[in-house]
Amino acid sequence: MTAVLFDFSGTLFRIESAESWLRETLREAGIPLPEAELGEAAEALERVGALPGGAAPARVPEDVAGAWGVRDKSAELHRAAYTGLSRHVPLPDPALHDLLYDRHMTPAAWEPYPDAPEVLRTLRECGIGVGVVSNIGWDLRPVFRAHGLDPYIDSYVLSYEHGIQKPDPRLFATACTALGAEPDDVLMVGDDRRADGGAAALGCAVHFVDHLPAAQRPDGLRPVLELVDPAARAKR
Repeated sequence: MTAVLFDFSGTLFRIESAESWLRETLREAGIPLPEAELGEAAEALERVGALPGGAAPARVPEDVAGAWGVRDKSAELHRAAYTGLSRHVPLPDPALHDLLYDRHMTPAAWEPYPDAPEVLRTLRECGIGVGVVSNIGWDLRPVFRAHGLDPYIDSYVLSYEHGIQKPDPRLFATACTALGAEPDDVLMVGDDRRADGGAAALGCAVHFVDHLPAAQRPDGLRPVLELVDPAARAKR
Protein backbone atom coordinates (compact mmCIF):
# COMPACT_ATOMS: atom_id res chain seq x y z
CA MET A 1 0.00 0.00 0.00
CA THR A 2 1.19 3.51 -0.79
CA ALA A 3 -1.67 5.44 0.82
CA VAL A 4 -4.42 5.16 3.42
CA LEU A 5 -7.77 6.96 3.39
CA PHE A 6 -9.55 7.45 6.70
CA ASP A 7 -13.13 8.30 7.50
CA PHE A 8 -13.56 11.01 10.15
CA SER A 9 -16.43 10.42 12.58
CA GLY A 10 -16.36 7.05 14.29
CA THR A 11 -12.98 6.24 12.75
CA LEU A 12 -10.38 8.85 13.71
CA PHE A 13 -12.57 10.98 16.00
CA ARG A 14 -15.60 10.45 18.22
CA ILE A 15 -18.25 13.09 18.91
CA GLU A 16 -19.05 13.96 22.53
CA SER A 17 -22.11 12.45 24.23
CA ALA A 18 -25.53 13.94 23.66
CA GLU A 19 -25.62 15.05 27.30
CA SER A 20 -22.29 16.88 27.01
CA TRP A 21 -23.41 18.38 23.68
CA LEU A 22 -26.56 19.83 25.19
CA ARG A 23 -24.98 20.80 28.52
CA GLU A 24 -22.15 22.77 26.90
CA THR A 25 -24.49 24.48 24.46
CA LEU A 26 -26.78 25.57 27.30
CA ARG A 27 -23.80 26.81 29.31
CA GLU A 28 -22.39 28.84 26.42
CA ALA A 29 -25.83 30.33 25.71
CA GLY A 30 -26.45 31.12 29.38
CA ILE A 31 -29.74 29.21 29.32
CA PRO A 32 -30.59 27.38 32.57
CA LEU A 33 -32.27 23.98 32.55
CA PRO A 34 -32.92 21.76 35.58
CA GLU A 35 -30.73 18.65 35.64
CA ALA A 36 -33.62 16.23 35.26
CA GLU A 37 -34.98 18.11 32.24
CA LEU A 38 -31.50 18.34 30.73
CA GLY A 39 -31.09 14.58 30.95
CA GLU A 40 -34.51 13.95 29.41
CA ALA A 41 -33.86 16.38 26.56
CA ALA A 42 -30.43 14.85 25.84
CA GLU A 43 -31.95 11.36 25.67
CA ALA A 44 -34.67 12.63 23.33
CA LEU A 45 -32.12 14.33 21.05
CA GLU A 46 -30.17 11.10 20.89
CA ARG A 47 -33.28 9.05 20.08
CA VAL A 48 -34.21 11.25 17.14
CA GLY A 49 -30.63 11.17 15.80
CA ALA A 50 -30.09 14.91 16.09
CA LEU A 51 -26.42 14.70 17.10
CA PRO A 52 -24.22 14.58 13.98
CA GLY A 53 -21.75 11.78 14.43
CA GLY A 54 -23.99 10.14 17.00
CA ALA A 55 -26.66 7.48 16.66
CA ALA A 56 -28.70 7.46 13.46
CA PRO A 57 -32.42 8.17 13.75
CA ALA A 58 -34.61 5.10 14.06
CA ARG A 59 -37.15 6.87 11.86
CA VAL A 60 -36.68 9.94 9.70
CA PRO A 61 -39.67 12.31 9.98
CA GLU A 62 -41.41 13.29 6.76
CA ASP A 63 -40.42 16.95 7.09
CA VAL A 64 -36.72 15.95 7.17
CA ALA A 65 -36.77 13.06 4.69
CA GLY A 66 -36.08 15.22 1.63
CA ALA A 67 -32.79 16.51 3.04
CA TRP A 68 -31.73 13.44 4.98
CA GLY A 69 -30.63 11.15 2.15
CA VAL A 70 -28.51 13.85 0.51
CA ARG A 71 -27.51 15.78 3.64
CA ASP A 72 -23.79 15.41 3.02
CA LYS A 73 -23.87 17.01 -0.42
CA SER A 74 -23.94 20.60 0.87
CA ALA A 75 -23.55 22.64 4.04
CA GLU A 76 -27.13 23.88 3.74
CA LEU A 77 -28.61 20.38 3.45
CA HIS A 78 -26.52 19.11 6.35
CA ARG A 79 -27.68 21.87 8.69
CA ALA A 80 -31.29 21.54 7.54
CA ALA A 81 -31.31 17.79 8.14
CA TYR A 82 -29.87 17.85 11.65
CA THR A 83 -31.63 20.95 12.93
CA GLY A 84 -34.81 19.50 11.43
CA LEU A 85 -34.37 16.41 13.60
CA SER A 86 -33.56 18.41 16.74
CA ARG A 87 -36.69 20.53 16.31
CA HIS A 88 -38.70 17.42 17.05
CA VAL A 89 -37.45 17.76 20.63
CA PRO A 90 -38.90 20.62 22.72
CA LEU A 91 -36.13 22.86 24.10
CA PRO A 92 -36.36 25.94 26.35
CA ASP A 93 -35.31 28.32 23.57
CA PRO A 94 -35.86 27.81 19.80
CA ALA A 95 -32.41 29.29 19.14
CA LEU A 96 -30.86 26.21 20.74
CA HIS A 97 -31.46 24.08 17.67
CA ASP A 98 -29.00 26.12 15.60
CA LEU A 99 -26.68 26.60 18.57
CA LEU A 100 -26.50 22.82 19.04
CA TYR A 101 -25.59 22.40 15.39
CA ASP A 102 -22.90 25.07 15.74
CA ARG A 103 -21.50 23.35 18.83
CA HIS A 104 -20.93 20.06 17.03
CA MET A 105 -18.60 21.78 14.55
CA THR A 106 -16.21 22.95 17.27
CA PRO A 107 -12.98 21.06 18.08
CA ALA A 108 -14.08 20.79 21.72
CA ALA A 109 -16.97 18.53 20.67
CA TRP A 110 -14.61 15.91 19.23
CA GLU A 111 -12.07 13.54 20.77
CA PRO A 112 -9.46 11.58 18.78
CA TYR A 113 -9.45 7.85 19.34
CA PRO A 114 -6.54 7.02 21.69
CA ASP A 115 -4.37 5.38 19.04
CA ALA A 116 -5.09 7.86 16.22
CA PRO A 117 -2.01 10.06 16.83
CA GLU A 118 0.33 7.07 16.97
CA VAL A 119 -1.08 5.44 13.84
CA LEU A 120 -1.08 8.65 11.79
CA ARG A 121 2.43 9.56 12.93
CA THR A 122 3.77 6.10 12.09
CA LEU A 123 2.24 6.18 8.62
CA ARG A 124 3.91 9.52 8.01
CA GLU A 125 7.26 8.15 9.21
CA CYS A 126 6.86 5.21 6.82
CA GLY A 127 6.22 7.51 3.87
CA ILE A 128 2.59 6.41 3.45
CA GLY A 129 0.24 9.06 2.09
CA VAL A 130 -2.74 9.82 4.32
CA GLY A 131 -6.08 11.30 3.28
CA VAL A 132 -9.37 11.96 5.06
CA VAL A 133 -12.56 11.18 3.12
CA SER A 134 -15.69 12.23 4.94
CA ASN A 135 -19.40 12.53 4.38
CA ILE A 136 -19.88 15.85 6.12
CA GLY A 137 -21.43 19.29 5.73
CA TRP A 138 -18.72 21.50 7.25
CA ASP A 139 -14.95 22.04 7.28
CA LEU A 140 -13.38 19.58 9.71
CA ARG A 141 -9.81 20.80 9.18
CA PRO A 142 -9.89 23.01 12.32
CA VAL A 143 -10.70 19.90 14.39
CA PHE A 144 -7.53 18.19 13.16
CA ARG A 145 -5.47 21.34 13.72
CA ALA A 146 -6.77 21.86 17.26
CA HIS A 147 -5.96 18.27 18.22
CA GLY A 148 -2.50 18.33 16.62
CA LEU A 149 -3.25 15.78 13.88
CA ASP A 150 -3.28 18.04 10.82
CA PRO A 151 0.50 17.65 10.19
CA TYR A 152 -0.10 13.95 9.44
CA ILE A 153 -2.84 14.52 6.83
CA ASP A 154 -1.86 15.06 3.20
CA SER A 155 -5.34 15.76 1.82
CA TYR A 156 -8.95 16.22 2.83
CA VAL A 157 -11.81 15.21 0.53
CA LEU A 158 -15.10 16.34 2.03
CA SER A 159 -18.42 15.45 0.47
CA TYR A 160 -20.00 18.89 0.78
CA GLU A 161 -17.08 20.49 -1.08
CA HIS A 162 -17.62 18.18 -4.06
CA GLY A 163 -21.40 17.66 -4.02
CA ILE A 164 -20.75 13.90 -3.90
CA GLN A 165 -21.19 11.59 -0.94
CA LYS A 166 -19.98 8.10 -0.10
CA PRO A 167 -20.45 5.37 -1.27
CA ASP A 168 -20.13 7.08 -4.67
CA PRO A 169 -16.77 5.85 -6.04
CA ARG A 170 -16.08 9.29 -7.48
CA LEU A 171 -15.34 10.67 -4.02
CA PHE A 172 -12.78 7.95 -3.36
CA ALA A 173 -11.29 8.48 -6.82
CA THR A 174 -10.84 12.18 -6.01
CA ALA A 175 -9.08 11.23 -2.79
CA CYS A 176 -6.74 8.79 -4.55
CA THR A 177 -5.87 11.39 -7.15
CA ALA A 178 -5.13 13.95 -4.43
CA LEU A 179 -2.57 11.54 -2.99
CA GLY A 180 -1.16 10.54 -6.38
CA ALA A 181 -2.02 6.91 -5.64
CA GLU A 182 -3.59 4.16 -7.70
CA PRO A 183 -6.75 2.71 -6.06
CA ASP A 184 -5.21 -0.79 -6.02
CA ASP A 185 -2.50 0.59 -3.74
CA VAL A 186 -4.87 2.33 -1.32
CA LEU A 187 -6.52 1.15 1.91
CA MET A 188 -9.79 2.79 2.99
CA VAL A 189 -10.48 2.69 6.75
CA GLY A 190 -13.96 3.46 8.05
CA ASP A 191 -16.78 2.45 10.34
CA ASP A 192 -19.69 2.41 7.89
CA ARG A 193 -19.86 -0.73 5.76
CA ARG A 194 -22.14 0.84 3.19
CA ALA A 195 -20.60 4.30 2.86
CA ASP A 196 -16.93 3.44 3.34
CA GLY A 197 -17.31 0.10 1.61
CA GLY A 198 -17.94 2.02 -1.60
CA ALA A 199 -14.18 2.31 -2.01
CA ALA A 200 -14.06 -1.37 -2.94
CA ALA A 201 -15.87 -0.64 -6.20
CA LEU A 202 -12.90 1.50 -7.18
CA GLY A 203 -10.42 -1.25 -6.35
CA CYS A 204 -9.31 -0.05 -2.92
CA ALA A 205 -8.82 -2.46 -0.04
CA VAL A 206 -11.21 -1.72 2.83
CA HIS A 207 -10.82 -2.17 6.58
CA PHE A 208 -13.60 -1.50 9.09
CA VAL A 209 -13.42 -0.34 12.69
CA ASP A 210 -16.18 -0.25 15.30
CA HIS A 211 -17.94 3.07 15.96
CA LEU A 212 -17.60 3.08 19.75
CA PRO A 213 -16.93 5.68 22.45
CA ALA A 214 -13.23 6.52 22.46
CA ALA A 215 -12.59 4.93 25.87
CA GLN A 216 -14.05 1.65 24.63
CA ARG A 217 -11.81 1.47 21.53
CA PRO A 218 -8.25 2.21 22.63
CA ASP A 219 -6.44 0.35 19.84
CA GLY A 220 -8.90 -0.22 17.02
CA LEU A 221 -6.74 1.59 14.47
CA ARG A 222 -3.44 -0.20 15.15
CA PRO A 223 -4.15 -3.14 12.79
CA VAL A 224 -4.00 -0.62 9.95
CA LEU A 225 -0.23 -0.42 10.33
CA GLU A 226 0.31 -4.08 9.63
CA LEU A 227 -2.23 -4.10 6.81
CA VAL A 228 -0.36 -1.32 5.05
CA ASP A 229 3.22 -2.26 5.84
CA PRO A 230 4.29 -5.06 8.21
CA ALA A 231 7.53 -3.15 8.75
CA ALA A 232 5.53 -0.30 10.27
CA ARG A 233 4.96 -2.38 13.36
CA ALA A 234 8.62 -2.14 14.25
CA LYS A 235 8.44 1.65 14.21
CA ARG A 236 5.64 1.86 16.75
